[in-house]
Amino acid sequence: MGALIFYIAIYFIGYYAAHLVNQVAGRVLLHNRRVAGLVLVLMVSMFHAYKILSSPLPHDHDNGAGYALGFYVVMPVTIIVIAVLFLTWQERHDGDI
Repeated sequence: MGALIFYIAIYFIGYYAAHLVNQVAGRVLLHNRRVAGLVLVLMVSMFHAYKILSSPLPHDHDNGAGYALGFYVVMPVTIIVIAVLFLTWQERHDGDI
C-alpha cells in the first residue's frame, strides 16, 4: 500500500512538473502531461528495482528479491499505468455520447 501511494505521488509530481514547464515557457512544450507523469514513474521504478536487486536481503525474510520486486515495484506501476490508460480512454470516449 505504501509503495502505491509513493508511486502515485511520483506520478503527480511529474504531471504537475510538466504543467509548470508549460506555464513557465509560455507555450506548450510537453503536450501530454499524463505521459510525462508516467515517464517519471518508470524512471523512479527502474532506480527502485535496481536498489532492491543490488542490496542484500534482510536476514529475517525468507522471501526473495523477486517477491519484493513484484510487490513494491511491478504491482504499483502496473496499477498506475492501467489507471492512466483507463482515464485516457474515458476522455476520448466522453464526447461520443
